[in-house]
Amino acid sequence: MSIPQSGGGPIERHEQLAEYLESGCKPKDEWRIGTEHEKFGYCKDTHKPLPYDGPRSILKILEGLRDRHGWSPVTESDKLIGLVKDGANISLEPGGQLELSGAPLETIHQTCDEVNEHLREVKDIADEIGAGFIGLGAAPEWSHEEMPLMPKGRYKLMDAYMDTVGTAGKVMMRRTCTVQVNLDFGSEADMVKKLRTALALQPVANALFGNSPFFEGKPNNHKSWRGWVWRHLDDARTGMLPFVFDEGFGFEAWVQYALDVPMYFVYRDGKYINALGQSFRDFLKGELPALPGETPTLSDWADHLTTVFPEARIKKYIEMRGADGGPWRRLCALPAYWVGLMYDQSSLDAAWDLAKGWDAETREEMRIAASVDGMAAKVNGISMMDLARETVAISKEGLKARAKPGLGGMVPDERHFLHALEESIETGKAPADELLDCYNGEWNGDLSRIYGDFSY
Repeated sequence: MSIPQSGGGPIERHEQLAEYLESGCKPKDEWRIGTEHEKFGYCKDTHKPLPYDGPRSILKILEGLRDRHGWSPVTESDKLIGLVKDGANISLEPGGQLELSGAPLETIHQTCDEVNEHLREVKDIADEIGAGFIGLGAAPEWSHEEMPLMPKGRYKLMDAYMDTVGTAGKVMMRRTCTVQVNLDFGSEADMVKKLRTALALQPVANALFGNSPFFEGKPNNHKSWRGWVWRHLDDARTGMLPFVFDEGFGFEAWVQYALDVPMYFVYRDGKYINALGQSFRDFLKGELPALPGETPTLSDWADHLTTVFPEARIKKYIEMRGADGGPWRRLCALPAYWVGLMYDQSSLDAAWDLAKGWDAETREEMRIAASVDGMAAKVNGISMMDLARETVAISKEGLKARAKPGLGGMVPDERHFLHALEESIETGKAPADELLDCYNGEWNGDLSRIYGDFSY
């Protein structure tokens, strides 16, 4: 979940809303990669989730990273709730999931180095206090009651609202994790093509990265339970967004969509003001019940954009949001997959060619099938395995064309970061399938084995 945004001053013209998005347009040589990933912390002896504070807690992890590894604190109401350093930030998801939002970097080599350094730092602190961290799409055993709620005003408001708009909002907040990548666009037309391709192919990413086959201690008949959760969250702010594929879509169409999404809050003077269910359109007119007579700033608009949760979304960049949190290698494979598809024009054209003939019903059916059946999904004659094979091959060509070397030139490009996905295609097994094999095989139904075998 995002920290408060810095968007700018007063909104005096409607056009500023689209101009804010358009200001993200960059020339290709300035396109960057921002990788985000979340992970669950737990007590090694009990396998219970880490509380916010205490001798073995999320707070101790944050304090250790601050004091030992040079991160600067982010506080809310005198509580340490995040860290910043070198363009990256560490934040807390509602249930204590620890998230790294990486700096905007030029290559996958750099972003993978960043991920690796972060996990080493976290492990350094966690080992001392008897804590562990694991990358999964959903908490395998923990109940709602066992999960703490982090001391952030935004989360208190969201928690109270979730049950009024869907059935799975509190599950998403406390018991799911993702890995995502944020990528740039060069123009409105480039944004449109990338967003359409990203939305259409998110189910493929969900299948390749599906990693949540367990929930509340047993198999849940889904390869990505996290995918199920997002389908039952809040229809007003989630989904595959059919309007993005309409003729004439652009920044203004996204503005109109976001304006129709009910608000959560307004951030003022370090506090979150309850605006649950209220209208940003009313805010623009000075008629917001939460702040009568006050009109929004661009920072308020930037905050509101972070409360829109479709499978892919735009702010000043595009976020790919369809993948489960996962093992170490997959944290580098996800940005590699999307960079290969999006940052080379020939690859982007080829990826869009795969998806441009699908209608809204097909895209939605693929979203459902990916979360249930993963790599084995089939929709209207479309094989998810075939799509995975084709898109990974396209991505590989895109990474080859980028020709971004690593290790001082010893590695010619970024293609090797796709090896984990190529192995899945060879075996037909995503991480969820490997977990189920363990559960039904050597673990003999003992799900507690997951911590020792799959933690970072």
